[in-house]
Amino acid sequence: MLSILASLFVLALAAGFIGSLSGLGGGVFIVPALVLLAGMPMKIAVGASLISVVATCAGASVAFVRDGWTNLRVAMVLECATVTGAVAGALLAGIVSQPALEAMFSLMMLQSAYFAIQKHGDEIVATGSALARRLRLVGELPGADGATTHYEVVDVPAGASLMVVAGLLSGMLGVGAGAVKVMAMDYFMKMPLKVSSATSNFMIGVTAGAGALVFLARGDVSTTIAAPVALGVTAGALAGSRILPSANVAWLRMVFIILLLLIALQMGWRALSGL
Repeated sequence: MLSILASLFVLALAAGFIGSLSGLGGGVFIVPALVLLAGMPMKIAVGASLISVVATCAGASVAFVRDGWTNLRVAMVLECATVTGAVAGALLAGIVSQPALEAMFSLMMLQSAYFAIQKHGDEIVATGSALARRLRLVGELPGADGATTHYEVVDVPAGASLMVVAGLLSGMLGVGAGAVKVMAMDYFMKMPLKVSSATSNFMIGVTAGAGALVFLARGDVSTTIAAPVALGVTAGALAGSRILPSANVAWLRMVFIILLLLIALQMGWRALSGL
């Protein structure tokens, strides 16, 4: 039993580290690890993952907010959309079959990888859209030399629409939907990638918490599994938050794409095998 708990902790540690660094949240890696490696039912894995995602944000988002990477105004505006989607998604997860959930997980990863491939560079938007300026969705990008670069935001409606989808996926798949959140801010709203990752880390805890409440009420959360997973993900997230400010953006984007594609292939194959 102790060896199983230790294995879960190690898996969660790695998932939390990568999830924090990429802004995906540890659930993106914990769910396939529990399903593919530990052989757990998808719904139990999703329940444990939602708890761990809340823990991830508690660890990583504090450091990001303190260091000035998180855009809190953007997070608060977009969270209205994601929480609505998360509650609806968690309710749907109770009636959707496991192969269908796994197939949706795979498709979400492929779509996120496509958005990441389409975005090149890390340009700064100097003048935002009218709605973004009215909502004061601006920020300052910290530099290595202590100086800051002003940036603004565009296409808030497109970003908010994708956030509803992110919430649905979070509640159904237990992933925090950080992949979709990062792409909404990075690809549509033209926010710097590191700011998108940090803001995503802040948001996914609230989103996952809304879905977790539904899973807890339904009895789909195993405390024996959720406890070591949450502890491991928290420790990994703290380590990842220390590295993000100095990470190379091009390298970060490449690792991001490769991981998304590998997970999509694994979960897609499992979904097809179970049909």
